[in-house]
Amino acid sequence: MSYEVINVQTKTASKMKSHYATYIKDKVPQGALFAAKLPQCSITAYKSGKILFQGKGASTEAAKWEHTKPASTSKKETKTSNSVDDHKYYPPQNIEEQIILGSDETGTGDYFGPMTVVCVHLTKEQMATIDSWGVRDSKTIKDDVIRKLAPRLVNECTYSLLVLKNEKYNAMQEKGMNQGQMKALLHHQAIMNVMQKCTENNLDFQGTLIDQFVGPARYFEYLSSKGKSWKSDKPLYFATKAEGIHPSVAAASILARYSFLQEMDRLEANLGKPILKGAGPNVDRAAKDILKSHGQETLYNIVKWHFSNTKRVMQ
Repeated sequence: MSYEVINVQTKTASKMKSHYATYIKDKVPQGALFAAKLPQCSITAYKSGKILFQGKGASTEAAKWEHTKPASTSKKETKTSNSVDDHKYYPPQNIEEQIILGSDETGTGDYFGPMTVVCVHLTKEQMATIDSWGVRDSKTIKDDVIRKLAPRLVNECTYSLLVLKNEKYNAMQEKGMNQGQMKALLHHQAIMNVMQKCTENNLDFQGTLIDQFVGPARYFEYLSSKGKSWKSDKPLYFATKAEGIHPSVAAASILARYSFLQEMDRLEANLGKPILKGAGPNVDRAAKDILKSHGQETLYNIVKWHFSNTKRVMQ
């Protein structure tokens, strides 16, 4: 099945809902603004601004709204396509029908807390099961729901979780590694771990899909810089918004977020102070409070030190 994913502003999503009023479905997935069934494609619009088009006419229909996408102002190394659409690493149209290993990460934009990466394998039966639970991208699910959903996923799927805590993160960054390199190595290791589990448990799969944070060429460069390489005879795919493409990536995003939340809980318990998510002004204030009460060494060990927040906090 062909698919397209775009992001739009809230007012555009509301406009789309009115535009497709004739095709609106009664049942709406959890976290969705609306769902519509057109003759040539289905549309699911999430409250986060993500719009998923599926079906033969997905590309044509999505193109009608391409001009409404919000402009990107980020200068960070984010999940960008780098022309992967014209690339052999872009997933095939029928990927949602395949058994695929899915890999995703979280915590990369948060000043406090670790980076967590998860790779997941789901059988056909498990995919059907978690679909009935409303599993989707963790960014579209509230944290309290993730805390309830993730333990069920842990018992349902085969997975590998890697947690890069801040002290090690900072040491790697000071040695010259950027965040993209760290993510590449973590994804690679998590995927290799799940492949090994699949071999041990006689679980079949047809390929691997990474929620793309960098172009394939750069990904492989990052691996080779540390003596790693992709050696599987099964294909590796990259796609932005991959959690909307395959349930294994959606499951990975939820487990990664759940682990991140647990780590943040531990930090709060150890410090006796609130630990905030993100990297905004409120985070700066919380960090200054911890600096005053617990000292610079403690702060160093619980934040991503190279973030611009550190300069503001130390001032």
